[in-house]
Amino acid sequence: MTRVRASGCVEQGMSCFTALISTLTEAILTMTKRTQAKYKIDRRMGENIWGRPKSPVNSREYGPGQHGQGRRSKLSDYGIQLRAKQKLKGYYGDITEKQFKRIYKDADSKRGDTGEFLVGLLESRLDAVVYRAKFVPTIFSARQFVNHGHVLVNGKRVNIPSYRVKADDVVEIREKSRQIPMVIQGISSNERDIPEYLVVENDGTKVTFLRMPSLDEIPYPVQMEPNLIVEFYSR
Repeated sequence: MTRVRASGCVEQGMSCFTALISTLTEAILTMTKRTQAKYKIDRRMGENIWGRPKSPVNSREYGPGQHGQGRRSKLSDYGIQLRAKQKLKGYYGDITEKQFKRIYKDADSKRGDTGEFLVGLLESRLDAVVYRAKFVPTIFSARQFVNHGHVLVNGKRVNIPSYRVKADDVVEIREKSRQIPMVIQGISSNERDIPEYLVVENDGTKVTFLRMPSLDEIPYPVQMEPNLIVEFYSR
């Protein structure tokens, strides 16, 4: 999240004011792009990847843009692998390629199934745990919620969405943040179930992360194929 410091602007005059406006504009554009991306990812994939009732795919199964309704060409092996990667990246809030590749390299360095480790590490991100715990309704709001300092891990405030939660870590909502409307909406929603690798406590405002989950434990609404992502990066 972009932070703007206004101290010293009076002394520096118009140049500082111009810089302040530029920074604010950049922040607004970044937020707008993220909001637009949230609605386009489903349509680009042609699937309701979060399983939400309000997904545009439910009423428009064609892709976004001027040529979205045109006939879709058959994907090559590379295209299929790329699509699998885009879908998994999109599911976790459309994280950047740099972040995603770093997680992949970490998974690939471990002994065992790289695809299993990949999804397990993605589920271990703090914003993913906040989303799975139903503290908030969407993965995008989970990232914002963490950024704004509403989440504690083992009693300490953590505001880094990519923070890696470990086995037996306790993740909870700050006392002062528990009456935020978005939190009340998320906890009371019947749209998603909380997976078995999270233990819920304290009326839904606290969870314990038991372990890094395997692919078959993660409640994806659509089929994720991490094996294709392994093939993509192994090319």
